[in-house]
Formats: sequence, C-alpha cells, structure tokens
Amino acid sequence: MQAGKPILYSYFRSSCSWRVRIALALKSIDYETIPINLIKDGGQQFSEEFQALNPMKQVPALKIDGITIGQSLAIIEYLEETRPTPRLLPRDPKKRAHVRMISDLIAGGIQPLQNLSVLKQVGQENQLTWAQKAITSGFNALEQILQSTAGRYCVGDEVSMADLCLVPQVANAERLSRHPWSPISEALLSIWLSPEPPPPNSDKPDLLHKNQKCV
Repeated sequence: MQAGKPILYSYFRSSCSWRVRIALALKSIDYETIPINLIKDGGQQFSEEFQALNPMKQVPALKIDGITIGQSLAIIEYLEETRPTPRLLPRDPKKRAHVRMISDLIAGGIQPLQNLSVLKQVGQENQLTWAQKAITSGFNALEQILQSTAGRYCVGDEVSMADLCLVPQVANAERLSRHPWSPISEALLSIWLSPEPPPPNSDKPDLLHKNQKCV
C-alpha cells in the first residue's frame, strides 16, 4: 500500500461504508480498501486486529492523517472539515441543521433497525417483516420532512451528507422491503444520473459485481 494513503475498512453490503465511499469519491480522495466480511468466519469484525481499530466491531473504519475514525457520519464530517471541496454541508446554518437531521434520521432511526446484529435477535422467521416495518415507518417520516427541505436533492439543490445517507438506504429498501416506488426513489434519479455517480463497491466479490446491485 502507498504510504500515507487513507485506508477504508469496509463491507460490500454495508450501507454505512457506502456513505463513506461516496464521500471519498466526490472529494476525489485516493484510498485503499481492506474488506471486512461481516459473515465469513463468524464475522471478521470480531477479530482482535479489527477490534483494536474499532472497539465497536463495526464498519466502516477509516485510517487517515495518522488517526482511525469509526462511525460513518463522524468520518464524513472529518473529511468535510479537512477536505472541504466539494461541500457536503451547506454554509447556511438552517440548511446544515436539516442535512444533519436527515442524516441522523437515516443513520440512527432507520438503518440500525436492519443491522445484522439486530436481525439476528428477532429470529430468522421475523427478520423480513421487521426490516420492512422499519423501512416503511422511517421512509414515511422522511418523505414528510423532504417535502419542506428538498430541492433537486434532499436539502436544496446541492448534494449533501443527507444524500450520501439516503442513496444506500434506498438500495436497502429495494432489497428488503415492499415499500412502493415513492417520491424519495424518484428524487434519487437525479443522484444516480449526476456527473459523479456513487462509486462501485470495490470490496464486493467479483461475481457480485457482475450480478448484483450495490447495497
């Protein structure tokens, strides 16, 4: 690995990791990826080596500038503060608050309820129903918020951290839920078709690169 290059510890199905990959791509930050398979060998995140990097035993984790950061929103905020171009947080304090509100709603109120560790607790026969309920409830709330905040993107007419959270979450919804094609999904078309689309999941197995959408 190139000395000094950031290292992202990631899993291809992790929507939290995907948020960070989009941020790194939009900010044109070159980095290395070390895949952490959350299922193989009982979960590689439980290895002593990875626990030393992130005691929460979760992905993503980013080694950058001599430190290691866990939690996707903390990583994105650090990138924003140290590498502010292009901006992912608006200058206007009201819009910035809206971006953080939407990001927290997704990262704290929707995505964790579909986490592998949570789904294991509800039992295999209840996992799909649980995930669908969490997605539908969260998206119903999110759609109401976006009615007052959205322009071309979640908040106004510029891509922000909120969009970085929403893109992977919609992909999860398409995979897990019967949630109908909604204004959220329609609005995302502008992101998918933007000049700088979300990057591919570089830690995804080759077969899945060919046959599956990034989730």
